[in-house]
Formats: sequence, C-alpha cells, structure tokens
Amino acid sequence: MTAPIFETLGCRLNAYETEAMKELAAAAGLDNAVVVNTCAVTAEAVRKAKQDIRRLARENPGAAIIVTGCAAQTEPETFAAMPEVTRVIGNTEKMQAATWAGLRAPDLIGQTEKVMVDDIMSVRETAGHLIDGFGRHRAYVQVQNGCDHRCTFCIIPFGRGNSRSVPAGVVVDQIRRLRDRGFNEVVLTGVDLTSWGADLPGQPRLGDLVMRILRLVPDLPRLRISSIDSIEADDNLMLAIATEPRLMPHLHLSLQAGDDLILKRMKRRHSRDDAIRFCEDARRLRPGIVFGADIIAGFPTETEAMFENSLRLVEDCGLTFLHVFPFSARKGTPAARMPRVPGPAIKERAARLRMAGAARLAAHLAAQVGQDRLILTEGARAGRCEDFTEVAFATDQPEGTILTTRITGHDGARLLS
Repeated sequence: MTAPIFETLGCRLNAYETEAMKELAAAAGLDNAVVVNTCAVTAEAVRKAKQDIRRLARENPGAAIIVTGCAAQTEPETFAAMPEVTRVIGNTEKMQAATWAGLRAPDLIGQTEKVMVDDIMSVRETAGHLIDGFGRHRAYVQVQNGCDHRCTFCIIPFGRGNSRSVPAGVVVDQIRRLRDRGFNEVVLTGVDLTSWGADLPGQPRLGDLVMRILRLVPDLPRLRISSIDSIEADDNLMLAIATEPRLMPHLHLSLQAGDDLILKRMKRRHSRDDAIRFCEDARRLRPGIVFGADIIAGFPTETEAMFENSLRLVEDCGLTFLHVFPFSARKGTPAARMPRVPGPAIKERAARLRMAGAARLAAHLAAQVGQDRLILTEGARAGRCEDFTEVAFATDQPEGTILTTRITGHDGARLLS
C-alpha cells in the first residue's frame, strides 16, 4: 500500500485545501494515487499543470492520476482528454468525504465516470472542510471562498464560485484550538477576503471579524490578514489597524494597475487616487505599516503612458513587496477579446516593475539595519518580522517562538541577524 502523493499549484488557499484533502484521502484509505491541485489564474498556470501531470505520471507508473483545483473546475474537458488522467474532480467535490470514499484504488481505474465537476455557482457554504492548522508555526485559517466580482481578466470566480463566508463563531472556535496547540500566529485567508460576511445574517464586515477574534482569543500573539481589496476596507478594519498591535502591520493589496482607464477596463472598483489615499490613511493610522501589491503588466490596450502610471504607483503608494504578473489571456474572460499588447512589450514592462519592486524592497531592508525586531521563528535559522519581512539568523534559534533580535544587515532579499 502506497500513500497518495499530493502536488499543489497556485495560491495559499489551494495549499490549505490540499491539507484538508490529505485528511479526507487518509480517512477513505486511498492509496497508489497522485492528486494534482491545479491553479487557473493564468494560461501559463494551466500549461504548467499539464506539464506536471505528465511528469508525475512518468514518475509514478500505475498510480491513479486525480486532477482537481481551479483549472479542473474551469477546464475539465482539457484534463479529461489527457491519457495520463484517471479522474477530474471539481472544487466542491474535492472537499467532500463521499468523493474520496469513491476513489479508492484499485476500483478507481475501472470506473467509467471520469469527470466529477458540478456547477460551483450553486454552492452556498464553505465551512465544511476546516482543518486545525496548516504550517508548522503559522496557521492559515480559511474564512471565505469564492468571489462575486467579475474583473475582466479573472477566471477565478468560475473556479471558486460566488462568495461564501465561514461564520464568525466557527472561525473563533478554530483559532482557539490552534492557540491551544501552540500556534503564535494565525493568518486569515480567502479568495476575496474583504467580502467576508456579506452572505451572513446582519452582514458583518471583515473588521468585525478581526475585532471579535482579538477580543475572544486574548492570548493569540499575532493575527494577520492576507490579500485584501482596499476599496472594501471597512471602518472597524481601519480601527483595528490603528489600535490593535496584535494585528500585524502588513497588508497585501489587490491593486492590479495604476492607470484609471486600465482599471476601468479591468472592471476594478477603485481608482488610482483611491489606492494612494488608502495607503496614506493606513500609514497615518499605523506608522511603519508595510504594503505588498499585485500589479499586472501589459493589460490589453495599455499604452506606455498608462504603464508609467502603474510604475509610479509603486512609489506613490510606498509598496514594498511587489507581485508582478505579465498579462496572460484566459479563455472565457472579456480581457481575452481585447486588443493585445505585444509580447515583448509585456515582458519588458514586467521587468521594469520588478526592478522598481526590488529597489523598494532594498530600501526597506536597509532601513531596518540596526533596529530591534520581533520575529516569529519558522525554522532554526529563519523567521518573519511583524511586517512579514523575512529574516535569516546566523545561529540556530528555537522554532515557533517570538523573539526580539537586532538586525545586523541584509542580502537584498532578507534581513540578517
């Protein structure tokens, strides 16, 4: 009997759900199988998924190849057509115990229904697959799934469905269990995190959830929130940023562009000035807060002048951690039908954005040298500051603890201590 192999592509939420699938597969007694949890965010992500499936099939002859995740949800026929693939499972089905009970090998190979992908837009709940912990020292807690917005470049709503929230009481109970198990930091995750609560009674907001967690789990040292849509930041979230030192001073923003016309063509709900104003407000409320951001280079119709607006946004918002995405057309999205920017121009613009991000990061790192910082140790010689800056230690440290250390230098990517 061989334990199943899991391969995760894409976002942190996918990685979280892989942990849940491992538990479900183990409970079902699944063996001699390879499970690939795919990403659909770009055409390149789908190409890589297919490449990895072929490699894993070669490396594991005779194993059942099970494909799931967002790409499986949005393009089931693509993967069903691959001779290496045994079964294609949708994002809803992968979280159901009954699915895994029906996938026990060797019967799996002979089953005739190759595709198990239902209409994810009909799903209304997301609380059925919570797991107590993910990661060794930092726990990730999924509080939301899906997205109600329809940005013109994005296929994810069709892979994840409409927005669904985990009730606050369920979230608090899980975080209490994680704290009892010794986790010093919890990260709230979701596809569209700032939409949390819109489908719950009374329509609470993300800030309400944050304040409730901090009030009801008083011994939790660190709470962190992952990527947010800044235009949806509510008053209680801003209050928490200003008044709650246990809410970590790091926000990753879904900005995507810095030109108003491109933002409009993306069907984003914020303007360039909105983004700048949010960063200024958050920095005024919490001096020293650090921002990351997603920015797309070469969105259809983007001129050089429009791109320059995005490039200047790095400085205007004071961004430190930049995630740059060269535009990749996704079949089925409106952006795929818009006039394309030539490939070499997209590549060149992405490189310039990355250079700007590297310069901002280097300046941030240099400013920390000589300072004392609180670090959550993630390994014997690695950890993260409160603002999520990575730290490398010269000597072994106790893992999973929060310690104060003097920053002695940096290597361009990490702080050194």
